[in-house]
Amino acid sequence: MWWEEVRGRERGELRAGRFQAAARARRAASLALSNSKEFATPHHGAVNSLQVDLTEGRYLLSGASDGSAAVFDAWNATECQSGFIAKHKHILLVDKQHQNGHRFTISAALWYPVDTGLFVTASFDQFVKVWDTNSTQVIMDFKMPGKVFAAAMSPIATTHMLIATGSADVQVRLCDIASGAFTHTLSGHRDGIMSLEWSASSEWILMSGGCDGAIRFWDIRRAGCFRVLDQSQSQLGRRPPLLKSTTENDHIDSLGPSTSTRSLAQKRTGNSKKNSPTLRKSQKLTHGPMQQRLHPGLSSSQNRATSHYGAVTGLRTTKDGMYLLSSGSDSRLRLWDIDSGCNTLVNFEAMRLQTGKPLQLAVTDDPSIVFVPCMASIKAYNIWSGTTFRTFRGHYELVNCCYYREQDQELYTGSNDRQILVWSPSTPAFTEMEDDEKRHGLSAADEDNWSD
Repeated sequence: MWWEEVRGRERGELRAGRFQAAARARRAASLALSNSKEFATPHHGAVNSLQVDLTEGRYLLSGASDGSAAVFDAWNATECQSGFIAKHKHILLVDKQHQNGHRFTISAALWYPVDTGLFVTASFDQFVKVWDTNSTQVIMDFKMPGKVFAAAMSPIATTHMLIATGSADVQVRLCDIASGAFTHTLSGHRDGIMSLEWSASSEWILMSGGCDGAIRFWDIRRAGCFRVLDQSQSQLGRRPPLLKSTTENDHIDSLGPSTSTRSLAQKRTGNSKKNSPTLRKSQKLTHGPMQQRLHPGLSSSQNRATSHYGAVTGLRTTKDGMYLLSSGSDSRLRLWDIDSGCNTLVNFEAMRLQTGKPLQLAVTDDPSIVFVPCMASIKAYNIWSGTTFRTFRGHYELVNCCYYREQDQELYTGSNDRQILVWSPSTPAFTEMEDDEKRHGLSAADEDNWSD
């Protein structure tokens, strides 16, 4: 029983990592449509974007296809119905009636990462606008060359205030809030950009997914993309742990083989730098840090690699910054190792995804579960096995976005039925640890994801 597990942890019989993983899995497994919290949305169109602020974890921002954006207080209810249901009404609303409101669909709504005083909206009216939360006025806007499908800001940036935008145009543009100007234009995609995601481990790395099926990695300090993910390059499962001898002697980074690896290859082939000036020159251009110069062009085969057979509709990194999840109009979900750029070949069970618009995925902080909008339902998959963890049904029409709030372990979802639903952990019927592991797919290997 649950209390036996607690006592076992107190006695030191159960490792902290295993205990914590089991508790999180149990609460995630008990997610159910909340019968005590309800969001009364003012939207008259499909809800396309959801985000809770990253500073307090309190205010929920939503954007809809009627051109409106609203803010809700997820902690304090506006009123209570019958003493049981806490009703949350919007505390801020900007719509078409506002003098600076968007005229068409809002495709993305996001908070400024370090302050709730600002939020950003991107729309099909070709504008990206920065709003002052207190005055509900636009303090800055950027005119884009086409419909804006995606916008993103780095949650860990400390040296820049850039908004990455993807539109029907083939270029990714970076807008600087500090100067009010475009600072970068990233060229490489051959069709519109539908999804964007900043790295969770570096404020300089941006990932973009296009309608051409490609996922490109950009270092905004340098020209050109430095990696295009290829679905044919794969590794089986998770990255193995690095051994000390491996990291010292045979390390191979993401840009090229190490010096020891190159020298070993030269000995085997009988070539040396002294005897071949041409070889030495080519190696300087293609290996090590000097390969950065080849980024704008890449080789022809690398530049045309694809990650999905169709548009890349969604991107989401894990919180540790090691893996990237992508969804495509081919109704496939793929897990990528960011360091190696390889497809991990996790076989996610069959799903049916929307093809004509971006999707917002959500991942638990573990990471162990990914939430994917699948038509009128939300499917929760085990990231490492690809099996269906749960299927959430409650919306009447197509689901477009979901957001997982780690503080309370709540899931928010928005769909074409104009509703925002809340899925909260219910009180689970606790059983023995072994039964929970079988039901939730938790194994002893999951201990490695946690530190004691």
